[in-house]
Amino acid sequence: MSTPFLDTARRVIRTEADALTALADSLDDRFRQAIDLLIATRGRVIVTGIGKSGHIAKKIAATLASTGTPAQFVHPAEASHGDLGMITGDDVVLAISNSGEAPELANLIAYSRRFSIPLIGITSREGSSLGAQCDVVLLLPQLAEACGTGVVPSTSTTMTLAMGDAVAIALMENRSFTAEHFREFHPGGKLGARLSRVVDLMHTGDALPMVKDDAPMSDALMMMSSKSFGVVIVTDAAGTLAGIITSGDLGRHLDGLMSKTTRDVMTTAPVTIAPDALAEKAVGIMNTRKITCLLVVEPNGKNVPAGLIHIHDCLRVGLG
Repeated sequence: MSTPFLDTARRVIRTEADALTALADSLDDRFRQAIDLLIATRGRVIVTGIGKSGHIAKKIAATLASTGTPAQFVHPAEASHGDLGMITGDDVVLAISNSGEAPELANLIAYSRRFSIPLIGITSREGSSLGAQCDVVLLLPQLAEACGTGVVPSTSTTMTLAMGDAVAIALMENRSFTAEHFREFHPGGKLGARLSRVVDLMHTGDALPMVKDDAPMSDALMMMSSKSFGVVIVTDAAGTLAGIITSGDLGRHLDGLMSKTTRDVMTTAPVTIAPDALAEKAVGIMNTRKITCLLVVEPNGKNVPAGLIHIHDCLRVGLG
């Protein structure tokens, strides 16, 4: 059922969606020039803007920084009161103003020209004060704001945000930036957990419940009890993985259990995972196999135990 509120929402979203299509169609060789300039910089990308453009600039700076391009937001008003010192000759300035006439940008623009600091502008008016001073202008189509009155930044800010994303991702792809690199900048939260590797969560060294394949089951039970993983890793004389003993194995060998060795009770060829695999993959294997632990071995073909990852380790960081 349509209501005036739904009609407004749909109109706004469709207006902004149409603007993004127009923006994509309008891109030309100046976008490549901007990317070349940013790739060549030895310092940071200084992103600046005032008002709504300032809010968008902060997001663009954050996206650049998190995808491998060092970036920092500098408030143009604060720049006029000392923060210009944050900008060096090795940096490049990305200035945002839809009209290109924001007076707060004047001192920062002049500073960039005085010290030959490359200047890229995102604006809808190429002949504006900003556009005329830029080394490269990323031009936004001059389209009506979604509010209908032309006074609420909406279509223009959506296009600016998309332009910033396009710049960041173009730079990211140029650097062959991978999910592993991305994780280095996102160690916290759900995203960090999803990108955690097995090596980040696994238990190693003395924490591992390990016994030899000729050890009496009394030793194996003591090891299982003391390490609290509910399993025992069994190795041969050379230290190679021979098998694993679980509570299920104990149940299947209750008759005469204490007279047996670990070789008699263990399950051979247990499921393993490499340390550089994503922890999320380990969770998937454990869920599918209905097990709580997974042995970790180095992917060098020698089948030597490197660690053990437990489902509780994954749950603790938000996986599972």
